[in-house]
Amino acid sequence: MSATHYEFKPLNIGRWIIWSLFALVLAVVPLIFTSSLSHTMLSQMGIAIIVCLSYNMLLGQGGMLSFGHAVYSGLGSFLAIHSLNMVTKGSLALPVSLIPIIGGLSGLFFAILFGWVTTKKAGTPFAMITLGMGELVWAMSLMFPEFFGGEGGISGNRVTGSKPLGITFGPQIQLYYLIAIYTFVCTGLMFAFTRTPLGRMLNAVRDNPERVEFVGYDTQKVRFFAFCIAGFFAGISGGLAALNFEIVTSEVVGAGRSGAYLLFVFLGGATFFFGPIIGAILMVLAFVLLGELTKAWLLYLGLVFLFMVMFAPGGIASLIMMNVRVAAFGHLRKLWVSYLALAATGLVALVGAAAMIEMIYHLQLNSALGTQMKFLGATLDAKGLNSWFGAGFVLLTGVALFEITRRQFAKQWGDIQEQIEKEIKRREAAA
Repeated sequence: MSATHYEFKPLNIGRWIIWSLFALVLAVVPLIFTSSLSHTMLSQMGIAIIVCLSYNMLLGQGGMLSFGHAVYSGLGSFLAIHSLNMVTKGSLALPVSLIPIIGGLSGLFFAILFGWVTTKKAGTPFAMITLGMGELVWAMSLMFPEFFGGEGGISGNRVTGSKPLGITFGPQIQLYYLIAIYTFVCTGLMFAFTRTPLGRMLNAVRDNPERVEFVGYDTQKVRFFAFCIAGFFAGISGGLAALNFEIVTSEVVGAGRSGAYLLFVFLGGATFFFGPIIGAILMVLAFVLLGELTKAWLLYLGLVFLFMVMFAPGGIASLIMMNVRVAAFGHLRKLWVSYLALAATGLVALVGAAAMIEMIYHLQLNSALGTQMKFLGATLDAKGLNSWFGAGFVLLTGVALFEITRRQFAKQWGDIQEQIEKEIKRREAAA
């Protein structure tokens, strides 16, 4: 009789370290940034991380370009705020901490309802159908004020229901930690999904749907199941948003919200799992901070998106991973001077362009205040020739220096990539 042998898969130490650091960051960051604004922004970042990751299940993992993902997060918000009001009235015995689950189930329900029709098509038809669904729901939000609250929306009070351990969710720090727990768990579950057979098959449907059908799988069902899961997590983010803001308006199901998800998931990097996390953080920073700094923030955001599409279509995550590869072969130190030169010359060009943009916006929106304006501590005359000439000179100088630096960097980068390829071939030959 032969002895039975058991084999155990070795622990992925790197993965344990990364997830432990992620949990540590979520726990410690509100203790470092202690202002109420910081806690509010951190809460919004946690919510944005969940919804951007859920959107990336469609775009990055499934190749499904959706223009209506806000429908599922938004409807999750509405059902969550109604549930919260029922808890307040005493007609629903549910802890406030579980309200986001109501949002998730709501997002799942509507994803099942709309997704069966939506996922019958792929590519451009899928994108157009999602756009139509989004516009339909947004129009309904104005037609049925009994449910959607009309222009004023629906408000609620999260300080209600049972209060275990004295936790009321009144202070923002308490709500942040609830959001942090949901963020960590949802992120872990969505990462686990990428390792499941369904997640792998979703990638195959994205890359080669004809071959998937040839081996006997129904691509529409694969897309539908992924669509439903994405709707569930989007609904959870909507439920958390309802608790965070304590008001839900028709704006949460609008095309602008769906477009923001698309824009920042792309900027973060849809081809990498951690890319949407970067995009979510940037989304909150752009909406909260950049919107306060300048009225032209949407224009700047559009320019950033344009340059990312032209020069880094893989997003910020792809830039990070490219440099990680270079660092793994010991060549990153050769690029520091070039990176500093690119940053410096790009900053000069940005200052010149920003000065011209701000003068245009000042003339259009603040002309009643006169032609004088402040920009980075300097006084500019929006109608003065000297100000325009100076801004144009700085812009052209920065662009010229940046182009010279970029060409030198491109040559240096190409040489390093050749060295890396030679090293890879040498290692393969030695093995």
